[in-house]
Amino acid sequence: MPEESAVLIDGPWEHRTVSAAGTRFHVVEAGDGPLVLLLHGFPQFWWSWRDQLTALARAGYRAVAVDLRGHGASDKPPRGYDLITLASDAAGLIRALGEANAVVIGHSMGGLLGWTIAAYFPKSVRRLSVLSMAHPLRLRGSMLTPGQNWAGRPFFGFQLPMLPERRLLADDAELIARMLRAWSRPGWPDPTTERRIRDAFQIPGVAHCSLEGYRWLFRSQVRPDGRRYLRRMRKPIGVPVLQVHGAMDLSCCHARLRGPGAMSTPPTVGG
Repeated sequence: MPEESAVLIDGPWEHRTVSAAGTRFHVVEAGDGPLVLLLHGFPQFWWSWRDQLTALARAGYRAVAVDLRGHGASDKPPRGYDLITLASDAAGLIRALGEANAVVIGHSMGGLLGWTIAAYFPKSVRRLSVLSMAHPLRLRGSMLTPGQNWAGRPFFGFQLPMLPERRLLADDAELIARMLRAWSRPGWPDPTTERRIRDAFQIPGVAHCSLEGYRWLFRSQVRPDGRRYLRRMRKPIGVPVLQVHGAMDLSCCHARLRGPGAMSTPPTVGG
């Protein structure tokens, strides 16, 4: 079974461990300048930002990609996978990196986290970019539409206890590989990327922790904490936002996620 060392991949970057909000985070850093914090989605880890790390460093930024709580070489506590706690993690990480604020870029679940940071910790966010994820209010409103309901069916299956983890880890995480291929453009992921993601997902604890966020997102809809979260998310985002969706995104139907609730620019066609 892969260990945390599987994500300590050499390259033109530096690996560090940073403590924030009572949790140890593995971060990968390149460049100097204004801070850009990169938040990965499911089922990935910091490696998904490897090209952006080097590109941002060349452009004069300090780029930091983090393994979120429960992923990669970061701590994997049994609790704390609600979006508010994850946002507190990210805001604390920005401070622990010695900065008052950062440009925050999030993909998929990391995008939901980005929206949440901007609402709960607005002073921590200088700019926000969200990839392949609607604003939480638009996402919630779209879940009853046929297209988005069908697109989100794998995530509904994550609500079962224990069985989803077993299925995702079976046969060397073959289901993870199938998901990556189904959700991506033809030819991606390449063999090296697929191998790295499969190994990272099989690190003890990652499968369970990665699903806990989706479980909170679904179950909190009918609980007081979920209602409080949605009320807080009605507050407009007070910083410039770039929101990007792929025209053929199979997980987030961008045509149904546009509208005033998004608090963002219209979706842009991506790859």
